[in-house]
Order: sequence, then structure tokens, then C-alpha cells
Amino acid sequence: MTAPPAGTPLVIDSIALATGDRPSLRLGGAGTAPATLALSGSRSRLLAVVTASEGRWEATIPLLVSRWGATEAAPPSGRYRFEPPLETSAPLPEAQLIPRRFRIAFDTADSAIAVVFSAPLTDAENGREQQARLEADYRSTEYPPLNAVFFESFYGQNASCNPLALDRALASARPDIPRYWGVRDASVIVPEGSVALLEGSEEWWRVRGSARLIVINDWLRNRYRKRRHQKVLQTWHGTMLKKLALSRSGLRLRPALATLRERSRWDILLSQNHYATRIFRRAYLYTGPVWEEGYPRDDALLSGDATAVRAKLGIADDAKVLLYAPTWRDDRPDHVDHLDVSHFTALLNHSTRSNPTGQPSSPGRPDGDYVTLIRGHSRTLQPGTDLYAGGVIDVTSYPDVSELFLIADALITDYSSVMFDFSVTGKPIFFFTPDLDRYREVLRGFYFDLIAVAPGPVVRDPDELIELVKNLDGVDDQYAQRYAAWRARFNPRDDGRAAERVIARVLREGILE
Repeated sequence: MTAPPAGTPLVIDSIALATGDRPSLRLGGAGTAPATLALSGSRSRLLAVVTASEGRWEATIPLLVSRWGATEAAPPSGRYRFEPPLETSAPLPEAQLIPRRFRIAFDTADSAIAVVFSAPLTDAENGREQQARLEADYRSTEYPPLNAVFFESFYGQNASCNPLALDRALASARPDIPRYWGVRDASVIVPEGSVALLEGSEEWWRVRGSARLIVINDWLRNRYRKRRHQKVLQTWHGTMLKKLALSRSGLRLRPALATLRERSRWDILLSQNHYATRIFRRAYLYTGPVWEEGYPRDDALLSGDATAVRAKLGIADDAKVLLYAPTWRDDRPDHVDHLDVSHFTALLNHSTRSNPTGQPSSPGRPDGDYVTLIRGHSRTLQPGTDLYAGGVIDVTSYPDVSELFLIADALITDYSSVMFDFSVTGKPIFFFTPDLDRYREVLRGFYFDLIAVAPGPVVRDPDELIELVKNLDGVDDQYAQRYAAWRARFNPRDDGRAAERVIARVLREGILE
């Protein structure tokens, strides 16, 4: 018997959920076993172990995954589909809670089986009624002050950015102070010694209402009520080229009021440089204290271990690494790859191997193939889908972008704030901007003329970009003066000690005891 054509649903006659310390799905069917079987979500893929014997096959899919070399954890929440698609004549398992791991449910939308993972909230916490009750308790309760810090990064989607660097600095300076992280689900790995709190859990509500210091890098959103004993340190997530908040043209009344309400919750704003301070004050009408200390997340760029990161990603020592990190588009939040990185990387490697001299195209750089890392904006984590292609690694879900900066030989971006962080490394930056006019005039608008001051080439043609990337040292020389001026303007305090300074100031001002 031959396997069904690609895309044709595979019929199974058994499906069971095995619980315990290592939960898994166990499937079976008659006939030819599938060559591969996977359960795929937007940013995660769970591979099956398939065995076959005497006209029957069985498959086991472990439901804990190790991502990017981290410890095993639950898969990120979301809807997962089988590849190839599966149909079944057997009843589907009942929805279940796997404590501290996930909730799992099954359905047969469009005939094919789908699996839905969500956060492992208890029965007393899960659902609208339970959350309404917990929120009402949170709003009405006067919690006693807790000498602790509650961290949240990108709405709990990971533990990263400035909050992560501050967590590490606090752990070093004052290991006695508890550190809590709000997380979207149990897939998020938090720093050693800290405590993960599931968003919406009873403990999450309690600590958000009692911790003396709350450290965030984005909005707190609606479910927050400030107490007198609390301070909110807004670290934000990047210096800005593109307009934000009240600076955006055509902003309607409702989002404008939401912006002002959110701003009113911040007690301290962390800024990377004086330019960003001026923009924050204008864009948010913010009049409170601004700590212009540099960006803690960039400390790692002066002290991190690039070799370890390369090993984690499986990148050869002699490969040249390009990091492609575009920003998101307001009108297409699920679209990341504006460059067509698979085609771009294939052409780049082909042209390099075809070099008749047999010498590296860029003298002084390590020889070997190019590897392109594609990194979507945090807004594309949920709607986007990972890209799988030769010579390309999709690192959108990689927790800490600073580690990617460490291993990149060059950055390719467009309008993203990563341009202001990567320049700490002194390595080449390329700006691939095929929709520059539309983005500048229609979608967002800029605070300054990028073309006039960019510390690297601004190009719209992928073929031109390939030729420039092959001559990294030449780009270094051509843009040396602009690069130096850029760093003087945007990185004056990014000296590897920003997190240390911020935590020292928190302690000195008595925000934590």
C-alpha cells in the first residue's frame, strides 16, 4: 500500500492523551505509516516518533518541547494542526487540564483534527466568570506592600528585553528580594531564581497588587489598578524612528484617551538617550521622571558569549550570519518576510561560491556559507508563521534578541528600533526599505530623515543588497563617519553598565527596601 498524496487527510482509528510527568499524544492507524508526522502551531512544531509493524503504524507525540536549548516546557498556546492532516473514526479525547503545563482541547474544524493548547489555569481561575471574580477581588482588596518586583515583557510572551537585564542585575545586587514574572502560559521560561506567574492566576493578581515595583516594557493594559505603595518603571522596548502614540497622524479619540490613561500609570520612564527622552515626552505628554541611563538589554552586547549562542542555534563557526529584523506593518501584522530571505540567501550563497578567485567576498570575515536569521517583531509572534528554508533560521520566537545581535556579522532591518541597539556592536547595518514611501507617508511617519543620517546603505533592490553584503568591510569604511555620529547621538550611555545603574538608583531612592 502506498502513502496518500501530500495534503490528503490521513485516517487514524485511535487517538489518546497520555498524562503524567511527560504528557504525550498517541495515535494509530492501518496501512502505510506516514514518513513524518508533526503537530504544528504558528511558532512551534511537535514531532512524532512513528513505528510500523504488520500493516499498522503507531505514533507518539511528546507534548513538552525544548526550544532553543532551554529546558523542556509546554508548547506555546494556540491552535495546532497535524501535518499531514488527520481524520479519525475514533472519538476524540476530552479536554483536560495538565496541571502546571497546559490545558488541551480537541476539535474537528474543517473535518481535520485540531489541538488547542492554553494556559494551565485552574478551574477556579479559568473562564470569563472566574476572571471577573478575581479582577473584582483585585480591585477591591488593599494588599499589604510586598518588597518584591513584578516583571513583564511584551505582555508576558517571553522573559526578555530591558526587564530581563534588570532582573539579572537585581539578582546580583539583592538576591534576597523576590522576583516574579507575569507569563502568558507555561511555555515561557523565566530567569533562574525568579517565579513565573500565569496571567490571570490568583497569584498573578495578588502580586500585581502588592509588589512595590512593577517593571514593564510595554503597556500594562486595562486590568491594572495602581496602589499607593507601588511604583511602575516603564523601560519601553526601543528608541524610535517611526512615530508612536499621540504623534501618529489620524489618531482617533478613543486610542488617544487610552494612551493618556496608560501614561498616567508610569512613575518612571527609562530612556536610552536624550533624543528618545524628547520623543517620549512629546508622544505621551509625559511629564514625570525620566532616567536616561542607556538600555539595560544592550549590556550583553559588550559582555555576552557569541560562541555559546551559535552552538545553541547550530550555526557553524565559519558561517557568516546575517540578522534580518524588520518591524511590523500596521496593515499586515502577520507578514514578516519582506525580503524573501530564502531566495535572498540562496542567491547570496550561490554568488559567493561562484567567486572565480576562490577567495572570501569580504576579506577579514570568516569564510563559509551565509546563514540568515529572520526575526519578526513581537507583534508578529501570534499571527505570524515560522519560515522553514535552507540557510534560514526563523528566530522570531527566540527569547532574547540581544543574543542574536552578538552572533550577527551584519544587521538587515528597515524601520525597526533594533537599529539603535545593534549599533552598540559597531557591526554593519543595512536598511532594506522596499516600501519606504508608503511606510513614511501613509502607515506611520518618521521622526527624522533616515536616508540623511543612516549609518549604513538604504536600499530597495534585493540584488543591490546582495552586492553590498558581500563587501562588508567596504561598507564599514564608507559609513564610518556616519556610524560614529549615530553612536554619539543614540548610544552615549550604552556602556555595558546600564542595568547596574538603574538597579542602584532603584535601591538608592528607596523604591525597594
